Amino acid sequence: MRKYSSVWVALLGVLVGALVVLTIQKAQENRRLLRTEFRDWRKLNLVLQSLDEHYVDTIDRKVVTDAAISAALGALDPHSVYLPPAVLEESETELAGNFDGIGIQFNVPNDTAIVLEVIPGGPSEKIGLQPGDRILKVDEKSIAGVKFPQDSMVRKMRGPSGSKVTITVLRDGETVPFEITRGKIPMNSLDAAFMVDDTTGYLRLGKFARTTYQEVVQAADRLHKQGMKLLIFDLRDNGGGFFDQSYLLADLFLPKDALVVYLEGRAHPRQDFNASGKGPLQDVDLVVLINENSASSSEIFAGAIQDNDRGTIVGRRSFGKGLVQEPLYFSDGSGLRITVARYHTPSGRCIQKPYSSSEDYAYDIYYRYRDGEMLNADSVKVDKNAVYQTVGGRTVYGGGGIVPDIFVPIDTTRASDFYLACNKKATAMRFASAYFDSHKAELQKIDSFPALERYLNSAGLEQSFLAFAAKKDGLKPDSPAEWASEKSYMMTTVRALVGRYSKLGDEAFYHIYLAIDNVFEVAYKL
Repeated sequence: MRKYSSVWVALLGVLVGALVVLTIQKAQENRRLLRTEFRDWRKLNLVLQSLDEHYVDTIDRKVVTDAAISAALGALDPHSVYLPPAVLEESETELAGNFDGIGIQFNVPNDTAIVLEVIPGGPSEKIGLQPGDRILKVDEKSIAGVKFPQDSMVRKMRGPSGSKVTITVLRDGETVPFEITRGKIPMNSLDAAFMVDDTTGYLRLGKFARTTYQEVVQAADRLHKQGMKLLIFDLRDNGGGFFDQSYLLADLFLPKDALVVYLEGRAHPRQDFNASGKGPLQDVDLVVLINENSASSSEIFAGAIQDNDRGTIVGRRSFGKGLVQEPLYFSDGSGLRITVARYHTPSGRCIQKPYSSSEDYAYDIYYRYRDGEMLNADSVKVDKNAVYQTVGGRTVYGGGGIVPDIFVPIDTTRASDFYLACNKKATAMRFASAYFDSHKAELQKIDSFPALERYLNSAGLEQSFLAFAAKKDGLKPDSPAEWASEKSYMMTTVRALVGRYSKLGDEAFYHIYLAIDNVFEVAYKL
């Protein structure tokens, strides 16, 4: 027994010794790698130190540091970025679902901000601001007629809850100042939700914000109760937002265990996201509208629906933004968004389009116009070597973005000289504003779409618009034939813009505008 015990002790000693040697070797290797990595990065530190010690003028270290960070991230991919404090705050506010401010929506058709909507229950409504008010000053700063940037107007009106701001407006020829105490303002991501007919619903989603899932569920439930059997889900020009919201929306439609999307990166093991099977919209037929500005979360949703053969994708190839960013925050209020993984659709397609050339990436949409992709399905660029299969066995291709099942080109049939001239001068938008000034009481009483249609049909808008275009902008159709060919398109746009000044707001605009929307027309015929 003692002999066997001695053998086991010796064997154990050998194993322990080997383990110690391996541990030492691993530690040495780690130290070697750390020294190598330190040498790789040390050059950057030496450059900054040399500038600090020898540069001819005094250096603003913050400016140089920010520039160095931006340059370093710029060498990686298009979406790893450095965000200074103001930019980071604005970016996160945009997606948070609410912000601090005064609670209005406005437009700037002619170098003067005009209130389109006063958000119910917000500070501006409580103090008496009205649609149609022209904003002349914010506190003591004049913003009317001085080409004041629209984003700067927004920043001046926003501010922390409880702070005060004086908004001076022009109303019915009188200058009226309003002292407004800012508060929390809800920011909806859903632009419109209504029934197109007895069984077809329409949802237009502007972005994926923190409140998106809740907004869509509430709207879809309302439409479901009105008889919705088919939903046309419009994600055109939706640049994305929070990933979890796109996953939750896909979960509304997909069966249990259906793969929605997966993430994978060098230091980020594959992570699958599957449907729960509890979504209340699994029995609703689905058509999804996308275009070249549909990106990120929009593409995750569209890809999940397409690869699971759950609905039909209509429109044009999406943007192709499929990189996963993680945030890193600094004590000075700035931050980084670092790409850590890529999004893949259920079939395995990578959503991200190539970015080896920063110039090609920046001008990608321009190249699509140049190469005919916006007009011809045969010109759509796909990678024929990256072939994938949907759940039902249909072939789909990689190469970046989501290629729709049904391609719809941009509509160039109505681009007459008169239309283009009016578009350049924002004639229709300015007419709608002027019309509202003289018909404010009538429009603000309208709170249903049938009532709005009756009003617009009897308002004589065609003659009024043509007279306005001729008097204000010196524009008129070249001939009766030209006007006859574009009258329907132009006047539908005018009606939609005027309708936006009713209590229905954006919902009125989209309800009317869909009549001349060629992508929607194709989807509706399905």
